Amino acid sequence: MTAPVFVVEQVPGGTEFVLEGSEGRHAVSVKRLRAGEDVVLTDGHGRWTQGVVRAAEGKDRLVVMDLVEVREEPRPTPRITVVQALPKGDRGELAVETMTETGVDAIVPWQASRCITQWKGDRGLKSLAKWRNTAREAGKQSRRVRFPEVADAMTTKQVAALLATADFAAVLHEDRGHESEPLATVQLPTQGEIVLVVGPEGGVSPDELAVFAGAGARTCRLGMSVLRTSTAGTAATALLLGRTGRWS
Repeated sequence: MTAPVFVVEQVPGGTEFVLEGSEGRHAVSVKRLRAGEDVVLTDGHGRWTQGVVRAAEGKDRLVVMDLVEVREEPRPTPRITVVQALPKGDRGELAVETMTETGVDAIVPWQASRCITQWKGDRGLKSLAKWRNTAREAGKQSRRVRFPEVADAMTTKQVAALLATADFAAVLHEDRGHESEPLATVQLPTQGEIVLVVGPEGGVSPDELAVFAGAGARTCRLGMSVLRTSTAGTAATALLLGRTGRWS
């Protein structure tokens, strides 16, 4: 099993480091790490180092020794971004968690016209903070050293601008008509940026589909069954990771 991951503001050099604060407390009091166990320290942006626990002190101090040189994980390519319409309740955090564990590179919250949930004022800021914290914790849990970026919530116009810059852009849509292509067989780029749009439970509206098509996005389907908005992004990410060779 790979070593547990802990987040630090700056990845330490040298031979010894003391992990303190909330991360130290989690390592000592929750994970109950002991001398001789391996740990990974990362900034969540690709830089990381690995060391061995020398001692656990008190309830929130972990002394790590024998640190290897600081390394940097290269940015993956093609990069996968999922534009996620806002689900109801805590299903947004569920979507972020499972997409992070699967391997998505970036997540963009989208205030679609058919979203029941509205991110406004303090509530919107709190919800965004929850998504970012979920991505951070899921990144640690899945042993990642480069966590997905969670952008500020975007409007339909802003999403269209993002789609226009992508090397491949698609809207996941349950329509099985002639305008919908299977994501499993559509031609994909071998590098660059892939952006997928996942609509709300009520679906992407015709007006939004038209705006996204005008930005160069295709309409794609995953399969015969219709997935919920909180699971579609995870399924699509897994499919793309396999098809692009990132899971090879």
